Formats: sequence, C-alpha cells, structure tokens
Amino acid sequence: MEKIIRTENLIFQYPADEDVKPEPAVKDITIEIEKGSFTAIIGRNGSGKSTIAKTFNALLLPTSGAVYVKGCDTKDADRLWDIRQTAGMVFQNPDNQLVSSIVEDDVAFGPENIGIKSEDIRGIVDEALFSVDMYDFRKKAPHMLSGGQKQRILIARALAAHPDILILDDSSSALDYRTDASLRKELGEHFKDTTTIMIAQRISSIRHADHIMVLEQGHIIGYGTHEELMESCELY
Repeated sequence: MEKIIRTENLIFQYPADEDVKPEPAVKDITIEIEKGSFTAIIGRNGSGKSTIAKTFNALLLPTSGAVYVKGCDTKDADRLWDIRQTAGMVFQNPDNQLVSSIVEDDVAFGPENIGIKSEDIRGIVDEALFSVDMYDFRKKAPHMLSGGQKQRILIARALAAHPDILILDDSSSALDYRTDASLRKELGEHFKDTTTIMIAQRISSIRHADHIMVLEQGHIIGYGTHEELMESCELY
C-alpha cells in the first residue's frame, strides 16, 4: 500500500519564551500513513495532537527530522504549494475560517482558490454539500447557522478542493453523535480515496479508524485499532 505521509524522527519545538527553553511539543515520531486510510489522533490537551497534524501540511516545519507528503519534503520551499493543495485542513473554530456571506460561495472558495474552472465548480460544490448533509442550506448566510452546521460547511469546503489528504483538527466537536456518525459514513462512501486524519476528543468518533495514534506529552504511547488499544493502552 502506498504511503502518503511519512515522518522520520520528527521533533517540533515551539520558540523559546525569553530564557525558558520549552520541551518539544512532538518528540522523535516516526510513522507511516497509507493512502486512503482513516487515521485518528487522540490524547489529552497539550499532548501534541494539533502540532503533529500541522506538520502534515507544512503549516509547521520540523525542528529536526523530516515529514514527507506524497514523497515531498515539507521543508522544500519549492513544493510548499503542492503540499498544501494535497493536504486540506479544517480547524475546530469555524468562525475564524468562514469567508463568504452565502454558504455555497464559501464552499466554492476552495476549488476557486486552486484554479478549477468556474463551469465545473457548481457540481463540485453541490456534491460536497450533499456529502455533509448541508445542501438545503446552500443559500443561507453562514453566521445564521449553528456551530455544528458551520463545521460541516468548512468540511465541505475542504472536500470541494478534492484534497488527497483531509485533516480534521477536532472539527466535528460541535456535532451530535448521530450527525457525527452520518458524516463519517458519507465521507467513507463518497470520498473513500481521500486519506482522512482526524483529531478527536470522543472515542465514539474514531473507534472505526484504521489506525488510532494515542499521544502523551509529545510521544506516541499507543498505536493500533480501537480493539487493540482497549487491550494494550491504559490511557486510551
């Protein structure tokens, strides 16, 4: 199976504050993520979940070690645009990410930004909205929607750009269990070739992942399926 993301001895450390040198947020992580797989990341607050996810689309560059996305080194400045097209990311707070006054225009922002022809965008936007069960809201103003609906709009926008990798940084946290389960089902059926990486607080959101990574203080302390981790990882 093709490895779409690979890290080698990845360490990331945020800049020091005055004379205090912080501990690295991510410590010596070597992993491989297969194309088309569903990988989940879970752990306590401050365990390094968001940090490692941001290295997968070059929002953060390794302090040492390396991250490769489709074979491209994220520290290669000439490939930065390619990497960020490959790996779309949706963050937790939707209000900081919505850019348009109408839902369908917001979803169209993704494909427009990567140069998809205007005559093709309408079908792409409709498909993405259907996949998150938000098609009936396409003419609504985003600020009139609930938190969970806004999160689904942002996931639709990311999907509309047809990324090879979709990174969801706790971006379904405002969804109820039924909506969360329905969304994961739709993603699995209609975007099955997309590699999904989900950071989550709820085990119910990730229990069906192909692989689950448990982080603690920047280290991977558990890696496997839900069933395997229930047997082998006390924190999980």
